Amino acid sequence: MRVVIQRVREASVNVDGAVVGAIGPGLCLLVGIASDDGEPDVTAIVEKTIGLRIFADDDGKMNLCLADIGGEVLVVSQFTLLSDVRRGRRPSFTSAAPPQVAAPLIETMISGFDDRGVSTASGVFGADMDVSLVNDGPVTLVLEVRGGRLV
Repeated sequence: MRVVIQRVREASVNVDGAVVGAIGPGLCLLVGIASDDGEPDVTAIVEKTIGLRIFADDDGKMNLCLADIGGEVLVVSQFTLLSDVRRGRRPSFTSAAPPQVAAPLIETMISGFDDRGVSTASGVFGADMDVSLVNDGPVTLVLEVRGGRLV
C-alpha cells in the first residue's frame, strides 16, 4: 500500500460537478492499494497517520498530530500510485489491486479513521474525480506499508 499524505487547509472531491467529500484543516490521503494488501496494512496506515506530528504548535514547530488540532481526513483511492514506469512509456498497473479487493480496503480505512474519532470524507471509488486542495506548508509525505509494517 502506498499513501501520499498532504497537510491541507482544505480539500474536496468532485464527481460529475458535485462535491462528494470535503474537509477543512487536516490531511488529504491519496491511497494506492496493491493486490497483496490486507487489513493489517490499513490498520498500520491509519495508526501512523493519526499519530504523525506534522502540524505546527504555537512556536511554529511540527509538534502536533491530527487529534491535537481536531483535523479531518479526506481519503481518495488512486490506483495510479502503484504504477510501474520502468519499461516503455505507458505505465503498467499490474500491481494494483482489482476493485473487488481495493474497494473494501478503502472502506475499512475510512471506518478506521471514523472509529478513532477522526472526521473523515472520501471520494467515490472508481469514479473520475477532481481533487482540489490547499496544501499547507507544503507538507507532503509518502508512506508505504507491506505486511502491516511501514517500509
